[in-house]
Amino acid sequence: LMNANAIFKALSNEHRLQILLWLKTPEQHFAAERLSTAEETGVAGGVCVNAIVEKTGLTQSVVSTYLTVLKDAGLIRTERAGTWPYCFYQPETMAEFSAYLHGNFLP
Repeated sequence: LMNANAIFKALSNEHRLQILLWLKTPEQHFAAERLSTAEETGVAGGVCVNAIVEKTGLTQSVVSTYLTVLKDAGLIRTERAGTWPYCFYQPETMAEFSAYLHGNFLP
């Protein structure tokens, strides 16, 4: 079930918003070797957390906190491939949030 308040909170931080935009189209923002393959995670296109840390220039602990907020809001999911965690954009949640906005705030 979508939590609109958690999504508003997640999107209210410029770094979290940027990370989410990167994860929406990872092949445009990360080198191919930083993306998961279907053999590793069952789904191609996840982004290694280390790649996100490097791209943001923030500390690993700050990025982990940001990713937790995004995950708790349902905007991303994470999966492990061996020792490496990968992040995946969750378009279904954003579609539900968009419908919520249209139904409640937009004409």
